[in-house]
Amino acid sequence: MGWPWGFGNVNGCSHGSDSAGANRVPRSRRPIRRRRRLLKKLRRLARRDDVDLWFEDECHFQQHGSRCVMWVPPEDKDPTLLHAPTRKNVGIIGAVRPADGKLVTSPAKVFDEISFLEFLMALLPHRRRGRRMIVVLDNARWHHSIGLEPWLYEHRERIRLVFLPPYSPELNPIERVWKLTRRLCTHNRYFPTLDELVDAVTAQFAAWASPNDTLRRLCAIT
Repeated sequence: MGWPWGFGNVNGCSHGSDSAGANRVPRSRRPIRRRRRLLKKLRRLARRDDVDLWFEDECHFQQHGSRCVMWVPPEDKDPTLLHAPTRKNVGIIGAVRPADGKLVTSPAKVFDEISFLEFLMALLPHRRRGRRMIVVLDNARWHHSIGLEPWLYEHRERIRLVFLPPYSPELNPIERVWKLTRRLCTHNRYFPTLDELVDAVTAQFAAWASPNDTLRRLCAIT
C-alpha cells in the first residue's frame, strides 16, 4: 500500500466507467483530452510561487554514437565515418527545471530503486528556498518502488513525485534535453573508448548545470 502523500497522478483523472448516452466520449479522442488537461495542470504548477517544478528521466548514450544526414564538402568524393563496433553505453539519470533551465544529472550503471533514490537525494538540495519540489516523471517500475516510501514520507513537505500518463514521453521536457545532447555530442562522432563518450556528454551537462537560456527556452511549458 503506497503513501498517499508521497505520490500523485498529474492528470487526476478517474478510471471509472463512462456514463451512457450523450456524455460518452469517443475512445479515440480521450487521450487528446487527457493531454490537454495535463498541459493545463502543468502550466498552473509552473506559475505557482510555492512550487519548484522539475522533470526527471533516464537515458542511455551509446558508444557507437548515432548516424544522421550531414553536409559534406563537394570535393570529398568518398566520406568515411568510423563506427565503434560495440554495444557499450553510459546511463544517465537527469532532471531539468524549466523555469530557469538548470539541469542536474548523475551517472548510473543500472536504473533501479537504489540509483533512483540516490538521485532524488542529490536532487533535493537544488530545491528553491520556500518551495516544495514537484518532480514529474514517467511510470518506470523503479519510480513506484515501495523502497522509496520511507524517504518520501520523511521529506514529504519538501518533495513530491507526480506521474505522467502512460506512454506520453512528448509531455516530458527533459526528452528534448536528451535529443539536443545527442545532436551536439554523439551525432556522426567516433568514440574509440567509452571514457571519451562519457567526457563528451558530461562536459555538455556541466555547461547546463547552472541556469541557462538554452534549456529554459527548450523546455518551456507552452
